[in-house]
Amino acid sequence: MRYRGSDYKRSRRLGFSVLETGKELAKRPYGPGQHGNGRKKKPSEYGKQLIEKQKLEQMYGVNERQFRRLFNLALKSDEVTGIAFFRILESRLDNLVYRMGFARTRRAARQLVNHGHITVNGAKVDIPSYLCKVGDKIAIKEGHDLAVVKQSLESKPASVGYVKVDASKLVGEFVRVPERSELPADINEAQVIEYYNRML
Repeated sequence: MRYRGSDYKRSRRLGFSVLETGKELAKRPYGPGQHGNGRKKKPSEYGKQLIEKQKLEQMYGVNERQFRRLFNLALKSDEVTGIAFFRILESRLDNLVYRMGFARTRRAARQLVNHGHITVNGAKVDIPSYLCKVGDKIAIKEGHDLAVVKQSLESKPASVGYVKVDASKLVGEFVRVPERSELPADINEAQVIEYYNRML
């Protein structure tokens, strides 16, 4: 089941900014709850692997079943598994809508997709987990003059080099796959691979 609670609480529990802004940890860089600022027991190797997996799951808003399916796709890739996994996660439609600045969070991006406001290459797609290909054009559906999208774009979201956006036309393009240096540095994908290798 997908987590639907507070982004701030889950970020503090993991010690990682799932919104990629750092705001969740700025005031309270410790776990939530009464004992969140107490002494923590050092996690086992398995515990470290589990935490890294949870960071990725929570950041991209992917449930366990979807996460495992995407991991299996990465295993079949000719690329290094960890990089392939990141690239597959980044190619999800909800993530690209977020990366293009049409929504302030991935959760808001999923809502835009679910509600039928997004097109890919001119056709409506309402499946957030849809995997886009390089060259795909993603746009706000014509006739959907959404104030929330314009507000998000006006807030000047941090852009990434693998998407191109025309804010005046509310259209963007997935121009290339991301490099590892453009992806979150504080996630150890090797630990995620080790976690799933235990399950094989």
